[in-house]
Amino acid sequence: MKFFGLGSKDIGIDLGTANILVTLKGKGIVLNEPSVVAFDRRSQRILATGFEAKEMLGRTPEQIKAIRPMKDGVIADFTATQLLLKNIIYKICQRYNIGKPRVVVGVPSGITEVEERAVEEAIIQAGAREVYLMEEPMAAAIGAGLDIAEPSGSIIVDIGGGTTEVAVISLGGVVVSNSIRIAGDELDEDIVNYVKREMNLAIGDTTAEQIKKEIGCATPLVTELSMEISGRDLTTGLPETVKITSSQAQEAMQESVSKIVDIIRQTLERTPPELSSDIMEKGIVLAGGGALIKNIDKLVNERTEMPVYIADDPLTCVVKGTGKTLEDLERLKTVLINSRRRK
Repeated sequence: MKFFGLGSKDIGIDLGTANILVTLKGKGIVLNEPSVVAFDRRSQRILATGFEAKEMLGRTPEQIKAIRPMKDGVIADFTATQLLLKNIIYKICQRYNIGKPRVVVGVPSGITEVEERAVEEAIIQAGAREVYLMEEPMAAAIGAGLDIAEPSGSIIVDIGGGTTEVAVISLGGVVVSNSIRIAGDELDEDIVNYVKREMNLAIGDTTAEQIKKEIGCATPLVTELSMEISGRDLTTGLPETVKITSSQAQEAMQESVSKIVDIIRQTLERTPPELSSDIMEKGIVLAGGGALIKNIDKLVNERTEMPVYIADDPLTCVVKGTGKTLEDLERLKTVLINSRRRK
């Protein structure tokens, strides 16, 4: 049975907590925007999505609501997610002249059946003809170029915005997996709290994210980096600019980064011995935005004593994986969650 016909009517979506990426069969990635939507509270009309809406976070008047509808990798606000997906699918269908598309979506591996149905429902209501879900670590493994079908073990660690997922994959299936709701967002929050506690300064999530990206590290850097940040002095209530260093950023994120490494170790401990020797040979592959934190590969290597590699363009692994699945569906249909459920 063929799920997808030919032609570029198929869309792959990485519905991430921090970013939403869309790939179109035959075109590659056609959209990569923050998962943020701004709408009018009264009319429920969308005012902006993506970058434009992200600029509004924490800056809107009473009647405008700018939110991130995904939390910890799952839908926290169903109406807003629906509006966001509807808007994105409509934009892409208009731009590329597509009728009712078929859609493959990457979802967290810890997703419940209720949450699965919520995602399906939102995408069908957004105008899709059929929806197929696949687990993010599986999509990330395919997108990172791992051969998931062979009978030897590979391990992928996808550090996203809302969740970190670790999966050992062999013969096209997940043998052992673990998911923890600690990832990029949690690291931003750690930085906000640290700056408040240690520097007596209130900063927003956007500033925290900037610190993480520019100077955040998992182990000390050879050359210490620093940057200037602005916020509100908690004593005077007035705007203030201070300097923060990479070792302070490391200290702020230390606890959460340790928990991420622990979950990798726990997954390795539960891996069957035959697959462990394969992994020892091939190493651990890191994907997702969190893979870009300086020295995180070094820390994972130190704690697991295994080779660690960062996937090429780790931010796009999941969406590339949904795209590759669309191209080779006959061979890969076992990786789709709901095609297994529908049989």
